[in-house]
Amino acid sequence: MDGVYINKVSEHEGSEVKIYGWVYNKTHKGKLYFLMVRDGTGMIQSVVFKGDVDEETFENAEKVTQESSVIVYGKIKEEKRAPGGYELQVTKLDIIQVAEEYPISPKEHGDSFLMDHRHLWLRSTRQHAILRVRHEIIRASREFFDNRDFVLVDTPIFTPSACEGTTTLFETDYFGRKAYLTQSGQLYAEAGAMAFGKVYTCSPAFRAEKSKTRRHLIEFWLIEPEVAFYDLEDNMKLAEEHIAYVVQSVLENRKNELEILERDTKILENSTPPYPRIHYDEAVKMLQDMGMDFAWGSDFGAPDETALTEKYDKPFFITHFPAEIKAFYMKRDKDRPECALACDMLAPEGYGEIIGGSQREDDLNELLSRIAEHKLPQEAFEWFLDLRRYGTVPHSGYGLGIERLLAWICKLPHVRETLPFPRMLHRLTP
Repeated sequence: MDGVYINKVSEHEGSEVKIYGWVYNKTHKGKLYFLMVRDGTGMIQSVVFKGDVDEETFENAEKVTQESSVIVYGKIKEEKRAPGGYELQVTKLDIIQVAEEYPISPKEHGDSFLMDHRHLWLRSTRQHAILRVRHEIIRASREFFDNRDFVLVDTPIFTPSACEGTTTLFETDYFGRKAYLTQSGQLYAEAGAMAFGKVYTCSPAFRAEKSKTRRHLIEFWLIEPEVAFYDLEDNMKLAEEHIAYVVQSVLENRKNELEILERDTKILENSTPPYPRIHYDEAVKMLQDMGMDFAWGSDFGAPDETALTEKYDKPFFITHFPAEIKAFYMKRDKDRPECALACDMLAPEGYGEIIGGSQREDDLNELLSRIAEHKLPQEAFEWFLDLRRYGTVPHSGYGLGIERLLAWICKLPHVRETLPFPRMLHRLTP
């Protein structure tokens, strides 16, 4: 008999099946054992009645502990009162391994304890829900770009130069040469855009930021589209369509997970384009009007972003940041050269930046000047400068932080739950 996955048991109602899984929990009432069995796709209540099984099976039901691995046999029956609407009437129970006393009990545990046991915490219902939403964000993003004829371009993890400044780089030895863990695949995506017109990447990024805020991770994942012949407005239109598509996919395909997380979906349902566009000047005035000590030319910190998000019930853009606080590759506004043609998308409910993007500098001489201004080694960027020597065109792109988007969609208090194994300032294990 082949095994059946729990998420497919509705197709086997009334049939005898075999399920491989783990005991999530167990209750006992006289001649009955109720085993909640999980297999990664779902859970099913498995009822062991002493009168229906042999002595060995009933003893096994008594013996199994939380997270013991088992094979259960029985008949699938519809039971609206049971989780998932079905239960398994057990005829046989085989034990693969009786688990030792499980360290994560139903009692409250501190964050540090749970992170120390992250490899086990992943088995919980809440973590399942979060990471299935993460899967949906990535799946829907790929679908969004694939349906628009984008080409996936994989970019390197080891790079010879910085993308967004040298102060947050992880340096490593590369056979006697200095190399760095990538901060972004963007520069290489630009090369891809000059070859294929429109491309996207999905890869990890690394920032050596000594930050302990609820929004920061040392290692995180970015989805980065780059499009030839796009200006800033084209870029923002693509970004808002992307976010709207992903949010709608989560609402349609992960209803159960959002219910488990007790997520109020009204604000997600409201995330339809167009999204408001606010000039940096306007955002500064808004903060000052709120009584915040914020000067033009400063970058937004978490409290500033939180204050701004309180005024909106959907994602929104801030545009035309001071060029001084933005990366060297961002094009300047020809009418106001002190401003870059840059945009950040902020999520509502205090979650802040989820996307950062810009129109790229396409003029060779301007780019050379920016590299010099930022005191970057020109030789490391010669290949990048070639993109301006051979068929340069206006182009734009952005980076979407998967973890930050996931934190907002699931309304999580901290990004540490957005990755299976997060890397934070003082967290390298498990």
